[in-house]
Amino acid sequence: MRNKISFRFFVIFILIAILAVFPLSAGATHSWGGYHWARTSNPFTLKAGDNVDTNWDSYLNTTVSDWSQSNVLDLTKVAGSTTGRKCRPTAGRVQVCNAAYGSNGWLGLAQIWLSNGHISQGVAKMNDSYFNLPQYNNADEKNHVMCQEVGHTLGLGHTSEDGSTQNTCMDYSQSPTSTHPNSHDYQMLSDIYAHLDSTTSIGSAPVGFANADMHAQENWGTKVSESADGRSAIFARDFGKGFIIITHVTWAD
Repeated sequence: MRNKISFRFFVIFILIAILAVFPLSAGATHSWGGYHWARTSNPFTLKAGDNVDTNWDSYLNTTVSDWSQSNVLDLTKVAGSTTGRKCRPTAGRVQVCNAAYGSNGWLGLAQIWLSNGHISQGVAKMNDSYFNLPQYNNADEKNHVMCQEVGHTLGLGHTSEDGSTQNTCMDYSQSPTSTHPNSHDYQMLSDIYAHLDSTTSIGSAPVGFANADMHAQENWGTKVSESADGRSAIFARDFGKGFIIITHVTWAD
Protein backbone atom coordinates (compact mmCIF):
# COMPACT_ATOMS: atom_id res chain seq x y z
CA MET A 1 0.00 0.00 0.00
CA ARG A 2 2.81 2.41 0.88
CA ASN A 3 4.46 1.75 -2.48
CA LYS A 4 1.18 2.49 -4.29
CA ILE A 5 0.79 5.80 -2.47
CA SER A 6 4.40 6.77 -3.19
CA PHE A 7 3.98 5.87 -6.86
CA ARG A 8 0.79 7.91 -7.17
CA PHE A 9 2.47 10.92 -5.59
CA PHE A 10 5.47 10.47 -7.92
CA VAL A 11 3.14 10.52 -10.93
CA ILE A 12 1.54 13.74 -9.66
CA PHE A 13 5.02 15.26 -9.26
CA ILE A 14 5.87 14.36 -12.84
CA LEU A 15 2.63 15.82 -14.22
CA ILE A 16 3.11 19.07 -12.33
CA ALA A 17 6.73 19.29 -13.45
CA ILE A 18 5.80 18.76 -17.10
CA LEU A 19 3.22 21.54 -16.93
CA ALA A 20 5.80 23.85 -15.38
CA VAL A 21 8.70 23.09 -17.71
CA PHE A 22 6.75 23.54 -20.94
CA PRO A 23 5.00 26.94 -20.93
CA LEU A 24 1.59 26.69 -22.52
CA SER A 25 0.28 28.88 -25.28
CA ALA A 26 -3.20 30.39 -25.19
CA GLY A 27 -4.31 27.81 -27.75
CA ALA A 28 -3.25 24.85 -25.62
CA THR A 29 -4.58 23.30 -22.47
CA HIS A 30 -3.92 25.10 -19.22
CA SER A 31 -5.69 22.80 -16.85
CA TRP A 32 -3.79 22.67 -13.56
CA GLY A 33 -2.95 18.96 -13.33
CA GLY A 34 -6.52 17.96 -14.10
CA TYR A 35 -7.61 19.01 -10.62
CA HIS A 36 -11.29 19.88 -10.32
CA TRP A 37 -14.21 20.07 -7.91
CA ALA A 38 -16.35 16.94 -7.92
CA ARG A 39 -20.02 17.62 -8.70
CA THR A 40 -22.99 15.74 -10.07
CA SER A 41 -24.39 18.45 -12.37
CA ASN A 42 -23.48 21.61 -14.28
CA PRO A 43 -23.53 24.48 -13.76
CA PHE A 44 -22.52 24.20 -10.12
CA THR A 45 -22.28 26.93 -7.51
CA LEU A 46 -19.03 27.47 -5.63
CA LYS A 47 -18.92 29.84 -2.66
CA ALA A 48 -16.06 32.34 -2.27
CA GLY A 49 -15.63 33.49 1.32
CA ASP A 50 -15.04 37.24 1.56
CA ASN A 51 -12.25 37.80 4.09
CA VAL A 52 -10.75 40.86 2.38
CA ASP A 53 -10.76 44.44 3.63
CA THR A 54 -12.17 47.50 1.90
CA ASN A 55 -8.96 47.95 -0.13
CA TRP A 56 -9.68 44.66 -1.89
CA ASP A 57 -13.49 44.57 -2.00
CA SER A 58 -13.81 45.86 -5.56
CA TYR A 59 -11.17 43.43 -6.85
CA LEU A 60 -12.87 40.45 -5.25
CA ASN A 61 -16.23 41.60 -6.67
CA THR A 62 -14.67 41.83 -10.14
CA THR A 63 -13.08 38.39 -9.85
CA VAL A 64 -16.31 36.76 -8.67
CA SER A 65 -18.23 38.40 -11.51
CA ASP A 66 -15.59 37.45 -14.10
CA TRP A 67 -15.36 33.76 -13.24
CA SER A 68 -19.15 33.49 -12.97
CA GLN A 69 -19.32 34.18 -16.72
CA SER A 70 -18.35 30.54 -17.17
CA ASN A 71 -21.17 28.31 -18.41
CA VAL A 72 -20.21 25.50 -16.02
CA LEU A 73 -19.92 27.31 -12.69
CA ASP A 74 -21.26 30.21 -10.70
CA LEU A 75 -18.87 31.76 -8.20
CA THR A 76 -20.87 33.36 -5.39
CA LYS A 77 -19.46 35.71 -2.77
CA VAL A 78 -20.47 34.89 0.79
CA ALA A 79 -19.41 36.15 4.20
CA GLY A 80 -15.97 34.89 5.14
CA SER A 81 -15.66 32.31 7.88
CA THR A 82 -12.00 32.66 8.74
CA THR A 83 -10.39 35.26 10.97
CA GLY A 84 -6.87 36.56 11.41
CA ARG A 85 -3.89 36.09 9.15
CA LYS A 86 -4.12 32.30 8.86
CA CYS A 87 -6.88 32.29 6.21
CA ARG A 88 -7.97 28.83 7.29
CA PRO A 89 -9.87 26.77 4.71
CA THR A 90 -13.52 25.80 4.90
CA ALA A 91 -14.84 22.55 3.48
CA GLY A 92 -16.44 22.86 0.08
CA ARG A 93 -15.58 26.48 -0.66
CA VAL A 94 -12.76 28.93 -1.44
CA GLN A 95 -11.66 31.43 1.21
CA VAL A 96 -10.18 34.65 -0.20
CA CYS A 97 -8.00 36.72 2.14
CA ASN A 98 -5.59 39.63 2.28
CA ALA A 99 -3.21 40.61 5.05
CA ALA A 100 0.31 41.89 5.61
CA TYR A 101 1.81 38.42 5.64
CA GLY A 102 5.34 39.79 5.81
CA SER A 103 8.32 40.18 3.50
CA ASN A 104 8.48 36.44 2.94
CA GLY A 105 8.94 36.53 -0.82
CA TRP A 106 5.43 35.74 -2.05
CA LEU A 107 2.99 38.21 -3.56
CA GLY A 108 0.02 35.87 -3.84
CA LEU A 109 -0.70 32.20 -3.42
CA ALA A 110 -3.40 29.62 -3.97
CA GLN A 111 -3.78 26.38 -2.04
CA ILE A 112 -6.04 23.44 -2.85
CA TRP A 113 -6.81 20.35 -0.78
CA LEU A 114 -7.03 17.27 -3.00
CA SER A 115 -8.73 13.96 -2.34
CA ASN A 116 -7.78 11.59 -5.17
CA GLY A 117 -7.56 14.50 -7.58
CA HIS A 118 -10.77 16.24 -6.48
CA ILE A 119 -10.56 19.67 -4.87
CA SER A 120 -12.36 19.72 -1.52
CA GLN A 121 -11.44 23.23 -0.35
CA GLY A 122 -9.16 26.11 -1.31
CA VAL A 123 -7.72 29.43 -0.26
CA ALA A 124 -6.41 32.44 -2.20
CA LYS A 125 -4.19 34.95 -0.36
CA MET A 126 -2.91 38.41 -1.30
CA ASN A 127 0.14 39.68 0.58
CA ASP A 128 -0.24 43.36 1.47
CA SER A 129 3.37 43.53 2.61
CA TYR A 130 4.11 43.79 -1.13
CA PHE A 131 0.84 45.20 -2.44
CA ASN A 132 1.41 48.27 -0.27
CA LEU A 133 4.56 49.00 -2.30
CA PRO A 134 4.25 51.40 -5.28
CA GLN A 135 5.05 48.78 -7.96
CA TYR A 136 2.14 46.58 -6.87
CA ASN A 137 -0.34 49.04 -5.39
CA ASN A 138 -2.37 49.61 -8.55
CA ALA A 139 -5.60 48.29 -10.02
CA ASP A 140 -4.03 46.26 -12.85
CA GLU A 141 -1.70 44.31 -10.56
CA LYS A 142 -4.39 43.67 -7.96
CA ASN A 143 -6.94 42.51 -10.53
CA HIS A 144 -4.35 40.27 -12.18
CA VAL A 145 -3.22 38.50 -9.01
CA MET A 146 -6.68 38.23 -7.42
CA CYS A 147 -8.17 36.81 -10.63
CA GLN A 148 -5.28 34.38 -11.10
CA GLU A 149 -5.13 32.99 -7.56
CA VAL A 150 -8.87 32.34 -7.54
CA GLY A 151 -8.55 30.86 -11.03
CA HIS A 152 -6.03 28.35 -9.67
CA THR A 153 -8.54 27.19 -7.05
CA LEU A 154 -10.94 26.39 -9.91
CA GLY A 155 -8.38 24.09 -11.54
CA LEU A 156 -6.67 26.43 -14.01
CA GLY A 157 -2.94 26.77 -14.58
CA HIS A 158 -0.97 29.46 -16.41
CA THR A 159 -1.43 30.08 -20.12
CA SER A 160 2.21 31.21 -20.34
CA GLU A 161 5.18 31.74 -18.06
CA ASP A 162 7.54 33.62 -20.36
CA GLY A 163 6.24 37.10 -19.57
CA SER A 164 4.28 37.43 -22.81
CA THR A 165 0.71 38.63 -22.60
CA GLN A 166 -2.12 36.27 -23.54
CA ASN A 167 -4.73 38.90 -22.63
CA THR A 168 -5.81 36.87 -19.62
CA CYS A 169 -5.19 37.03 -15.89
CA MET A 170 -3.91 33.45 -16.17
CA ASP A 171 -0.79 34.53 -18.06
CA TYR A 172 2.38 35.71 -16.38
CA SER A 173 2.71 39.18 -17.81
CA GLN A 174 2.27 42.60 -16.26
CA SER A 175 0.22 43.91 -19.16
CA PRO A 176 -2.89 46.01 -18.38
CA THR A 177 -4.76 43.67 -20.78
CA SER A 178 -4.04 40.69 -18.50
CA THR A 179 -6.47 41.48 -15.71
CA HIS A 180 -9.53 39.35 -16.53
CA PRO A 181 -10.28 35.86 -17.91
CA ASN A 182 -10.56 35.49 -21.65
CA SER A 183 -12.62 33.19 -23.87
CA HIS A 184 -9.95 30.47 -23.76
CA ASP A 185 -10.14 30.38 -19.95
CA TYR A 186 -13.88 29.82 -20.10
CA GLN A 187 -13.43 27.11 -22.74
CA MET A 188 -10.80 25.46 -20.54
CA LEU A 189 -13.23 25.41 -17.61
CA SER A 190 -15.85 23.83 -19.89
CA ASP A 191 -13.33 21.14 -20.85
CA ILE A 192 -12.24 20.50 -17.25
CA TYR A 193 -15.83 20.15 -16.06
CA ALA A 194 -17.24 18.41 -19.14
CA HIS A 195 -17.65 15.12 -17.27
CA LEU A 196 -19.81 14.66 -14.19
CA ASP A 197 -18.85 12.84 -11.00
CA SER A 198 -20.86 10.37 -8.96
CA THR A 199 -20.22 12.36 -5.79
CA THR A 200 -19.64 16.00 -4.89
CA SER A 201 -16.89 17.80 -3.03
CA ILE A 202 -18.90 21.04 -2.93
CA GLY A 203 -19.78 21.62 0.71
CA SER A 204 -18.37 18.28 1.86
CA ALA A 205 -15.91 17.98 4.71
CA PRO A 206 -12.44 16.78 3.69
CA VAL A 207 -11.03 13.87 5.63
CA GLY A 208 -7.57 12.39 5.88
CA PHE A 209 -5.62 15.63 6.34
CA ALA A 210 -3.46 16.28 9.35
CA ASN A 211 -4.41 19.49 11.17
CA ALA A 212 -1.36 21.36 9.94
CA ASP A 213 -0.91 25.11 9.74
CA MET A 214 -0.59 25.41 5.97
CA HIS A 215 -0.02 29.14 6.19
CA ALA A 216 3.55 28.54 7.32
CA GLN A 217 5.93 28.06 4.40
CA GLU A 218 7.79 25.27 6.16
CA ASN A 219 4.56 23.24 6.02
CA TRP A 220 4.04 23.54 2.26
CA GLY A 221 5.95 20.33 1.65
CA THR A 222 8.25 19.62 -1.30
CA LYS A 223 8.85 22.06 -4.14
CA VAL A 224 7.86 20.05 -7.20
CA SER A 225 8.26 22.67 -9.93
CA GLU A 226 9.31 26.23 -10.66
CA SER A 227 8.71 28.44 -13.68
CA ALA A 228 11.64 29.12 -15.97
CA ASP A 229 11.84 32.75 -14.88
CA GLY A 230 11.61 31.80 -11.21
CA ARG A 231 8.52 33.94 -10.61
CA SER A 232 6.27 31.08 -9.52
CA ALA A 233 6.60 27.69 -7.87
CA ILE A 234 4.44 24.75 -6.84
CA PHE A 235 4.76 22.83 -3.57
CA ALA A 236 3.03 19.59 -2.59
CA ARG A 237 2.49 17.97 0.79
CA ASP A 238 1.37 14.35 0.79
CA PHE A 239 -0.69 13.06 3.73
CA GLY A 240 -1.09 9.59 2.22
CA LYS A 241 -4.12 7.70 0.91
CA GLY A 242 -4.64 10.19 -1.91
CA PHE A 243 -4.77 13.30 0.30
CA ILE A 244 -2.46 16.06 -0.95
CA ILE A 245 -2.26 19.81 -0.42
CA ILE A 246 -0.91 21.78 -3.39
CA THR A 247 0.41 25.33 -2.96
CA HIS A 248 0.90 27.60 -5.96
CA VAL A 249 3.13 30.58 -5.13
CA THR A 250 3.54 33.81 -7.07
CA TRP A 251 6.81 35.38 -5.96
CA ALA A 252 7.33 39.12 -5.72
CA ASP A 253 10.00 40.60 -7.97
